[in-house]
Amino acid sequence: MAKKRQKARRRAPLLPAAVEDTAQLAEQRLPEPEVTDADLQTLRRTIDVLDAQIVRLINQRAACARRIGVIKARAGIKPYTPSREIEVYRRVAARNAGPLPNEAFRAIYREIMSATIALERPTRVAYFGQPGTFAHLAAHTKFGSSVEYIPAHDIRDVFLAVSRGRADYGVVPIENSTEGGVNQSIDMFGDTRLKIASEIYLPIHHHLLSKSPVGSVRVVYSHPQPFAQCRNWLIGNLRHAERREVGSTAAAAELAAKDPRAAAIAGSLAADIYKVPIVASHIEDSPDNITRFIVIAERMSERTGKDKTSLLLSARDEPGALLHLLRPFQSHGINLTRIESRPSKRRAWEYNFFIDLEGHVEDSQVQAALRDLDGQVKHMEVLGSYPAADRMPMRRH
Repeated sequence: MAKKRQKARRRAPLLPAAVEDTAQLAEQRLPEPEVTDADLQTLRRTIDVLDAQIVRLINQRAACARRIGVIKARAGIKPYTPSREIEVYRRVAARNAGPLPNEAFRAIYREIMSATIALERPTRVAYFGQPGTFAHLAAHTKFGSSVEYIPAHDIRDVFLAVSRGRADYGVVPIENSTEGGVNQSIDMFGDTRLKIASEIYLPIHHHLLSKSPVGSVRVVYSHPQPFAQCRNWLIGNLRHAERREVGSTAAAAELAAKDPRAAAIAGSLAADIYKVPIVASHIEDSPDNITRFIVIAERMSERTGKDKTSLLLSARDEPGALLHLLRPFQSHGINLTRIESRPSKRRAWEYNFFIDLEGHVEDSQVQAALRDLDGQVKHMEVLGSYPAADRMPMRRH
C-alpha cells in the first residue's frame, strides 16, 4: 500500500506549464517528491510567466498612478499621500497568505510607490545631515530610492528648504528613546507654517567601519552620541584607540575611508556609500535605541483611523496651569503619548508644551478636547495629524 501511495505521489503534476491565474497558483501546494532537472526547468518557465504578468500589472498600476498625478497637480496636491501609503500597506498585509512575510511586501511596495511618485512628478526630499546619516536612512526607508534626496547642513535648513519650495518634504529627528527630544526640530515649528505629515521609527544600530581588522585600528571617528551609546563595547575592544569626535557618523565614515588605520562608528548606509567594510556589527550598548523622525510638509495627512496629533500649547502663568491643560484630554478619553516643555523664546520663564496624542484632529473627541482647551491656553497650534507608525523594530540596519 505504501509503494502505491509513493507512485501516485510521483505521478502528481508539479506545476502547470503556464499560469493564467496567480491567485490559483498561490493556493496550490508544492508536492513532496524531490525536484528533478526537468521539474526545475518547469518551475523556471512558470516563474518567467509570472514575471511577465507582474511587469504588466505593475506598469498598469503605474499608468493609473500617473493619471492620479495629473488630477493631483490640477488640485495643487503633491504626489506623496501618507494616508494612502498606510492604506496600501494595510491592504497588502491583509491579503498576504505567505510564504513571504509582510515586511518583505512592505519593502517591495515602498519601491513601487517610490517609482510611481517620481513618475507622477519629480519629488525632492530634504533631510538633516550628509549622505549616509541615520536621517538619510530614515528618509530612504519612507520614500524609497526613486526620489531626489537633498542633504541639509542643519535642521533649520530642512525646514527652510520645504517652506521655500526647494524640497517637497523634509525628514528630521524629533526624539530618541535614550536621549529624549530634539529641541531644534520642536523649536522650528514656531518659525514656519509647516505641518507633520508622517512619522518614522528607526532602530539605531551602530557598526564599526574600517579597512583594517579591529586589532589594527588606532583611531576611531564618530559623533559624540554614538561614542556614548557604544561606550562598553569600545572599552572592551578598543580601549587604547584614540577617539575623535566629528559632526556626523557619515563624516566619520568618510574619514575612515581615507585612513586604513582608522575606523568609524556609523550605520550600514554610510558603509555602503563610503565603501568602508563593517568589521564589527551592532556594537551599541542598548539594543532598544530608537529614533523617531517626522516628515514635514505643507499640509498634514488625512484621517486613517489610527492616527496621532501633535500640538504646541502655551499655558497661562498661573497655579495649576498644567493641570488645567491636561484635564480636557482626560475628560474626553484621549491618551497622551508624549508631553515636553520648551522655553517659548518670547518671554523669560514662559514655556510651551509639545504634546502628542492618539487620534486625528478631525476625530470628534479630539475636537471636543481642543474646544475645551481653547479658553484655557494663551496659544494653541496643531502641528499635524498623521498616521501612527508601527513602533515594532524594523529590520536591523
